[in-house]
Amino acid sequence: MEYRELGRTGVFVSQICLGTMTFGGEAGSLIGGLTQSEADAFLGKTLDAGVNFIDTANVYSYGESEELLGRVLGKRRNDVVLATKVYGRMGVGPNEVGLTRLNIMQQVEGSLRRLRTDYIDLYQSHAFDLTTPVEETLRAFDDLVRQGKVRYIGCSNHNAWHVVKALGVSALHGFERYVSVQAYYSIAGRELEREIVPMLKDQNLSLLVWSPLAGGFLSGKYTRHATPEEHSRRKNRDFPPVDLDRAYDVIDAMSEIARSRSVSVAQIALAWLLHQAHVTSIIIGARKPEQLEGNLKCMTVKLSAEELEALDAVSRLKLEYPAWTKIFSQRLPHEGLKPFLDRKA
Repeated sequence: MEYRELGRTGVFVSQICLGTMTFGGEAGSLIGGLTQSEADAFLGKTLDAGVNFIDTANVYSYGESEELLGRVLGKRRNDVVLATKVYGRMGVGPNEVGLTRLNIMQQVEGSLRRLRTDYIDLYQSHAFDLTTPVEETLRAFDDLVRQGKVRYIGCSNHNAWHVVKALGVSALHGFERYVSVQAYYSIAGRELEREIVPMLKDQNLSLLVWSPLAGGFLSGKYTRHATPEEHSRRKNRDFPPVDLDRAYDVIDAMSEIARSRSVSVAQIALAWLLHQAHVTSIIIGARKPEQLEGNLKCMTVKLSAEELEALDAVSRLKLEYPAWTKIFSQRLPHEGLKPFLDRKA
């Protein structure tokens, strides 16, 4: 297992993070359904593999994911960097949702109780709140850090300008700053490379990737000529959405590499993410032990420069404005201005 720094905190997390959305919920459901004993086995396998990073959220199975995880961790709590989130609705009341000070203070107590811990290592805003002033949210987070209930804060599913605005507010008022952004990213969905990745690099924030297999689309069971089994989670819910024609081209390229290496398509998709320097950790979840074991093996797949170039060529984004203007701005000092400078001379 390899480890990367979380933002600029000095804390190192494993490149594989165990996602616990599958913990709890109704048995046989498309996303959740893992029992306490199954969750215990999953955690044991990941910790034994060197994983020290675990992600959950208060809304996963409406708190049951945190409950199961809290029971499983027990004495191993201090062995992991534990992350959870706040924003989603947790009750029918008008104030039981969002990033208000009122909701944050209520929800953190619930998460701490369910997780059976007195501190959360990484507390993340699960979405951007269009109603609550960001100053109120960040002040509440800052108070939680000062109280010792939270170590670091992060955000998820934010636009680049959302994050930069929050960082500016933190700098202005001396509040704790976000150290990470959790976002959807896969070889079939590289949109965050337009604005978010440059922002992360500039601000020295970590990228934590959710749904690295595009909701199972990159698992290997989807091809141009094969339909997924009836219980597939994508059958009735296209999430995250993918451009099918483009994604099938990506799957074709990965399948060729997978066959040559005798590994799965999913392992190639995950390995590609691990080769991206801007990725700190990828969050993997599973409903079956064999899925978890297969995904963990992606750490052993080292792609060659030629393989990475082939995958990049088939999956890279089209250049959009204003990105394509950089081509001209880079040329101007050397070629575009020369005739004018010569004329002036």
